[in-house]
Amino acid sequence: MNLRCAIVDDEPLALGLLESYIKKTPFLELSGSYSSAIQAMKYLPDHPVDVLFLDIQMPELNGLEFSRMVSEDTRIIFTTAFDQYALDGYRVNALDYLLKPISYSDFMEAINKAVKWFELQQKADKQSTEGDSDENKKDYIYVKSDYKLIQIELNKILYIEGLKDYIKIHLENEDRPILSLVSMRVMEEKLPANQFIRVHRSFIVQKQKIKVIDKGRIVFGKDYIQISDSYKQELQNYVNEHIV
Repeated sequence: MNLRCAIVDDEPLALGLLESYIKKTPFLELSGSYSSAIQAMKYLPDHPVDVLFLDIQMPELNGLEFSRMVSEDTRIIFTTAFDQYALDGYRVNALDYLLKPISYSDFMEAINKAVKWFELQQKADKQSTEGDSDENKKDYIYVKSDYKLIQIELNKILYIEGLKDYIKIHLENEDRPILSLVSMRVMEEKLPANQFIRVHRSFIVQKQKIKVIDKGRIVFGKDYIQISDSYKQELQNYVNEHIV
């Protein structure tokens, strides 16, 4: 697998070092290197990359701010001298972060994470296009959580809760949900429509897991999922198909 890379860093030495690392790694292609986020803004939209090495501390527009403008298809690896930025990196869906000065071994560890990410993504995309036959039916998804890719079996999902910037995936027989930085819209598109249904702006539920509906709410143990008016009819249609 070959990956297209770009670098944004206002330190010439750091920029040159990362350029040399990319150029000597056979499966990486350097698409561009930029000394500021402002400069990168002019080129990246028309020259998308797979991996972006992004410095955090930069004048005018810092890396954290710029990362929110980058395509969702681009994996970000932050480069920084301050390890306290690790959490901020997660909040903008960074794949990893590298502490300066960056060694080639640390660089390769981060880029191997990117390779694994894209390989899993390709596998998931291939599976989603293979059709809905029983043999090829999608039965799991991968989500990013705390710098890891986690495989989740679809039949274990009770419901998905949308927060401001994150989603919580609540699983059967699990006390703690899985937290992931992805939009409800993207998650809804990834889930098979014949298995999941949106019942509220903030909730997607698995149809077969709906056991109790009480006063306009779906009951999952101690949790109550409100059914909003805009989604009520679709849920009612599903329930009517199974009423005896």
